[in-house]
Amino acid sequence: MSDQLSRVFAALSDPIRRDMVARLTAGDTTVGRLAAPYDVSVQAVSKHLKVLEQSGLVTRTGPGHRSPVHLEADVFDLMTSWIDRYKRAAEERYRRLDAVLAQMNEEEER
Repeated sequence: MSDQLSRVFAALSDPIRRDMVARLTAGDTTVGRLAAPYDVSVQAVSKHLKVLEQSGLVTRTGPGHRSPVHLEADVFDLMTSWIDRYKRAAEERYRRLDAVLAQMNEEEER
């Protein structure tokens, strides 16, 4: 995957990574604390973090379990703009459909 949007969506396809991102919205934390609630090894958590880092969703300031993990909230703007573009297109289709249905109802009532 070469584009960032694909990497972000791929990173968020895993429930543990989604949960990590959700937990990081409360603030920065260490790798060790981030790993605590999961029934996986710290090494597995580090691999998840690497995927999140490669997508641009998180950054770490240093190596090790005590290094802070920071959520890069700007990446959500990329996702939001992509989603909003398709949401607007779908909403426009629904508005056109509503207009057609309203017209059909008016013609039936006559």
